Amino acid sequence: MQHDVETPTEARLFLALVPGGPVRAELSAHTQAWRWNDGAQRYAPPDWHVTLHFIGPVPRTRLDELRAGLSQPFTPFELRFGEPALWPHGLAVLLPMATPPALQVLHDRLGAQLRRLGLHTDERPYRPHLTLARRAEQAVPPAPPAWGWMVRGYVLMESTGRPEARYRVLQRFDDRGQDDGATA
Repeated sequence: MQHDVETPTEARLFLALVPGGPVRAELSAHTQAWRWNDGAQRYAPPDWHVTLHFIGPVPRTRLDELRAGLSQPFTPFELRFGEPALWPHGLAVLLPMATPPALQVLHDRLGAQLRRLGLHTDERPYRPHLTLARRAEQAVPPAPPAWGWMVRGYVLMESTGRPEARYRVLQRFDDRGQDDGATA
């Protein structure tokens, strides 16, 4: 007997940078070089992202407003990865060598737009990173990677709460702040 799953009235949202195919291939090779401890929960390639802003639960009735209101043009930039790290609570992450000024500007502009829309933003300094795994306290990272990612867009994403499809893209924006129509 099959049961329909009811769609919740709220969506748990965030804004992120999502790597395309070539960057995912580089990331995949990098993750293979780690020595993972038993119990480490590695993220699947479709889940890899760099969070710009965590928004949190928002009524689904506001999704169209957010899709229109979060459009923000920006200057494309290269995000150069430079250091694998283990953070507290078992997070294995990949850090950029530096935060590109255009990334910080995009982060700040999107934060201001979220506040104009009446949504809360994190007041802590922005620390861009890409999470590779959770529960990875004993993992051993490889040498730092030496490659970059040319960022030309960002997405509005929903956390689904399902392990088989952790996140879902709701809207893609290109560097002009418009729907870029891309699928990856």
